[in-house]
Amino acid sequence: MVAQDSTSIPPPVSLLAEITHRCPLQCPYCSNPLELERAAGELDTATWQRVLDEATALGVLQTHFSGGEPTARRDLVDLVRHAAGLGQYSNLITSGVLLDQAKLEALVEAGLDHLQLSIQDSRAGSADRIAGYKNGHARKMNLAGMVRAAGLPLTINAVVHRQNLDHLAEIIDLAVESGAQRLEVAHVQYYGWALVNRAALMPSRAQSERAIELVRAARERLKGVLAIDYVVPDYYARYPKPCMGGWGRQNLNITPSGKVLPCHAAETITSLSFESVTERPLAEIWYRSAAFNAFRGTAWMPEPCRSCDRRTIDFGGCRCQAFAIAGRAEATDPACSLSPLHDALVATANEAARSEPPPFVYRRFGNARPSAVTQSAPVREAEPATDNRASSAQP
Repeated sequence: MVAQDSTSIPPPVSLLAEITHRCPLQCPYCSNPLELERAAGELDTATWQRVLDEATALGVLQTHFSGGEPTARRDLVDLVRHAAGLGQYSNLITSGVLLDQAKLEALVEAGLDHLQLSIQDSRAGSADRIAGYKNGHARKMNLAGMVRAAGLPLTINAVVHRQNLDHLAEIIDLAVESGAQRLEVAHVQYYGWALVNRAALMPSRAQSERAIELVRAARERLKGVLAIDYVVPDYYARYPKPCMGGWGRQNLNITPSGKVLPCHAAETITSLSFESVTERPLAEIWYRSAAFNAFRGTAWMPEPCRSCDRRTIDFGGCRCQAFAIAGRAEATDPACSLSPLHDALVATANEAARSEPPPFVYRRFGNARPSAVTQSAPVREAEPATDNRASSAQP
């Protein structure tokens, strides 16, 4: 780890508050850790309010209430009201299945600024199967109508993979019909539950390239109607994405029990230890904790990252992915074509996409069986794959 002078570290602008891991959905790509936090371990209302106070003093401008399913918390309205009183812009990231008209009105009255609704597919049967929740899609669409009637800005979030990517055109149409102003189309990121389910979720290169072209055309066609954010699939990329805008540069995440993370998946890096807001002030953790300083800046980078012209563009890519694939968080992100593991990563993707998808290991408390987790073993370096030239096209 290379320590940084706190005067050179900018304050965070965004807080992802994971107030619970409880969720009625069982999505097999969930970004929550395999060991889910039970209700008894969650921070109480007063502690979350203190955390919001500290975050505001630190410089945070917006708070995203997430989970699990944040509406499972009975004090969500109180937390939104507290954030609004601090001048925070608040966003609710929700599955939508637990929200009714009364709860939505209470959140709007409390000062909620925006709602982000997750969907699993454009087709009800497939969506409910992926989520492991009967009639969930219908409830989501009903909520979208209520949000529109309440005048609250709406974003639709669709996580895409081999089992729904061919429906992307329908997903875009659904976002328009639901009255959303923004659609986030994000390919599955393979750590946590998604890494366990990689063989069931990995799309083919052809699927991915069709999706890129489809998004390009839709952006042009829907200018002024729907903004589309698109996260390309890492395993077929040429360069890594600047995950979270760079480790410990702009964003922080707080887990239900109070651990402070640079990103929502950082706990998958078992070589790091993360401090809690129950033990240390948030500002001290942001500026001085070993975990946050581990991969800040560029001094920590190995070659070829350290001398790469893109080092201040992608900031080394995703540390969670490096740990999941290479077994070392400081390794070059295997999504980068310059990584010694890139060819092996692409070969893994091609092999997974060609195979028959196995049944999902659904996200449930105690459901991350050892036999399932063996899929997450680091890949080995291999001879260059025959299909390893990732498209440089960006949507």
